Amino acid sequence: MGCAPSIHVSQSGVIYCRDSDESNSPHQTATISQGTIHGLFIKTDAAESVLAYQSRHSRRTPGGEPARIEAETQTSHSSVKVSATEECVGPMRLTQEPTQVLLVFAKEDSQSDAFWWACDRAGFRCNIARTPESAVECFLDKQHEIVVVDGRSSRYFEPEAVCRSIRATKPSENTVILAVVPPRPAGQDEPSVLPLLCAGFSRRFVESHSVTGCYNELLQVEHGEVRCRFKLRACNSVFTALEHCQEAVEITSEEHVIQYVNPAFERMMGYHRGELIGKQLTELPESDRNRADLLDSINTCIRRGEEWQGVCFARRKSGDSFQQSVKITPVVGQGGKIRHFVAIKRPHLENNNQVNRFGKEERCGGEPSDCHSLRHRDRRKDSMDARSLSSRGSDAPSLQNRRHSSVARVHSMTIEAPITKVINIINAAQESSPATVAEALDRVLEILRTTELYSPQLASKDDDPHANDLVGGLMSDGLRRLSGNEYVFSKNMSQSQLAIPGALSDVPPAIADMLNDEARWEFNILELEAATHKRPLTYLGLKIFTSFGVCEFLDCSEATLRSWLQLMEASYHSSNSYHNSTHAADVLHATAYFLRKDRVKSSLDQLDEVAALIAATVHDVDHPGRTNSFLCNAGSELAILYNDTAVLESHHAALAFQLTSRDSKSNIFKSMDRTQFRTLRQAIIDMVLATEMTRHFEHVSKFVNSINKPMAIEQPGTCSVSGDGEGPASFRNSPENRLLIKRMLIKCADVANPCRPTELCIEWAGRISEEYFAQTDEEKRQGLPVVMPVFDRNSCSVPKSQLSFIDYFINDMFDAWDAFASLPGLMEHLSENYRYWKSLDEMKCKSLRPPPPS
Repeated sequence: MGCAPSIHVSQSGVIYCRDSDESNSPHQTATISQGTIHGLFIKTDAAESVLAYQSRHSRRTPGGEPARIEAETQTSHSSVKVSATEECVGPMRLTQEPTQVLLVFAKEDSQSDAFWWACDRAGFRCNIARTPESAVECFLDKQHEIVVVDGRSSRYFEPEAVCRSIRATKPSENTVILAVVPPRPAGQDEPSVLPLLCAGFSRRFVESHSVTGCYNELLQVEHGEVRCRFKLRACNSVFTALEHCQEAVEITSEEHVIQYVNPAFERMMGYHRGELIGKQLTELPESDRNRADLLDSINTCIRRGEEWQGVCFARRKSGDSFQQSVKITPVVGQGGKIRHFVAIKRPHLENNNQVNRFGKEERCGGEPSDCHSLRHRDRRKDSMDARSLSSRGSDAPSLQNRRHSSVARVHSMTIEAPITKVINIINAAQESSPATVAEALDRVLEILRTTELYSPQLASKDDDPHANDLVGGLMSDGLRRLSGNEYVFSKNMSQSQLAIPGALSDVPPAIADMLNDEARWEFNILELEAATHKRPLTYLGLKIFTSFGVCEFLDCSEATLRSWLQLMEASYHSSNSYHNSTHAADVLHATAYFLRKDRVKSSLDQLDEVAALIAATVHDVDHPGRTNSFLCNAGSELAILYNDTAVLESHHAALAFQLTSRDSKSNIFKSMDRTQFRTLRQAIIDMVLATEMTRHFEHVSKFVNSINKPMAIEQPGTCSVSGDGEGPASFRNSPENRLLIKRMLIKCADVANPCRPTELCIEWAGRISEEYFAQTDEEKRQGLPVVMPVFDRNSCSVPKSQLSFIDYFINDMFDAWDAFASLPGLMEHLSENYRYWKSLDEMKCKSLRPPPPS
């Protein structure tokens, strides 16, 4: 290999640096101890050490003594020390560290040495991997900008497979991968590069042992693709800023095709991003309150490359028009032509006299405005005018006018809701506040005017795709994309098809023995499912309803109750792996268990208890085994009927009452007083709707703030209280707080599987996973959006999905519920189950149970 040190792999698997006797390069040699290796040979830049590692098997000298491995520090005079460089993306200044290169060569040869010394000459940091596995491991650790894969032969590994493995990792998005290919034999046509490109390679390099040739190739790649991709990678920070910006941002092409909108735009306009991207602006409904020539004047201005700023009307998805302050900036791109338009928008909150003159307040380019107030626009309500930042004194008149107009507008309201009173207080405080405080209070007002005060804005968790998919699948209504696909519900079984079970006293002894244990949390609902031939709801319902005196409260006979329970159970789909009558029975059991806790019992009256038991029984009736997102994307009749909002939960509640009232033999409400029935019906509906996951965090947050925190104040020094039910409880017995308690109760009962004994937890996890797998399969068959991609039966890790569900939804909710109801046994099961799933995940096991010992 000439006079330079080279790479050598011995038969024992040791990778080390070999030096020729004729080398003129000085070497500083140090000894390092034995270690382990995964096929990696790591070299840093010219000023750092070449590290060598020993394989798992001890390397011994011919005499049997363990060998020692030397690490050499290179000081080749041909090396170039490259420090961090600066790059600019627009006004953004970036620092680029020295380029890192990964060489994937199974064996040392002249080609690998040539790239090695080319990296040394260029000052690039270089690693060498001998196997595909070590290549991926090293790449994930170092995240190289350039990867060179030996593609001359498939004797040791398939180069395309190596490339695909690296491309399958997230860091590879901005990596350049080169394939080293053999030279073309004379007389043969040039082979196509398409197979390499399809495998994920960026370019090819024809075999050349010339260090200068390799050096030139690396320099071209570094100055071209690497730097371009480095700048593209930096754009992620710009999009992060846009995603969290409080102002609505819309980016369109030169042809006014929408290319991007941020979450603030979605909130302001009521659309989802998927409904807007790719559409022409002219395809969206326009407000008819703008003057006829306004849009033409805006278009004329921005087509000249000038910025337009002013106030105009827009129409939300809901159909209502509102005024917004708008700033549209043309962006010049390739060829000096306008390639994009960036529009920054926010609701216009000036008083009506100023608003109605919006036509005079518009401004194009650098032309002065006709309205003096626009020249020093209040930056609290319109951050588009940078001149408003230059002088606080110039803001004073508009600030004062803004405050007076806000107070006048709020005081003119005829409805004095509690939130209106809060807004009045804040507006009054703005009267005597400095500009900075008034600006902060304006932000507070904007937040208070939203309708979802307790709903957090959930950020994407890049490190947890399972949590992302659960949030997308359970807490959203899909993309609202209607199609010709209609999801058909199975027909309900008629009552005559199933025999009505006998009275509670006539229950078979084996089932009766099981039901004697129903008051314990460890009650095994799956054993009851098997014993009753998948009809556990009727039997368990009879036992629990009798123990709570439901028939006496409703003034109905036991025969009517039996008929109603049988009718509800027949309306569940036994073909569903999870959402069947066994799940309903499980939720009913958990609900009864919670209702028997002292603090819960002291907070609710009998009507609340009956409502909770009935709601638990019917909460998933006629569930199709698919999520709300699926039904919305499929354009199902139910999604259309309920306007894509709480589709299934609305259907469950409505159908339960429809079925109940259809036949007097099963109408458990027929003898109730009308007023009491309406109260009970409203409580049942509210609890069923509370099981919808889009408002999960809202319900939990309200419970914590309205129940847990006042309890902690009443009992200083503790948050988790005993279940003796003692202490002041008046705040808990208010109608508002009883409502929160009932919602939290059924929510916890509905998703209590992670708090069950481990064997039950495992079984339920398998059932819900199978249902999600089936949904993903059907989405792919019908060409629908896959709302939970991680739930692919061929690749999903069930332990990971359970860990994500517990972390994201269960822990906080059950901590709050335990602090109220005192449930130490459940919390212990939750901890045990979490440890179980964690152990499987650490074993890289994707199934429900660990593999059998070999």
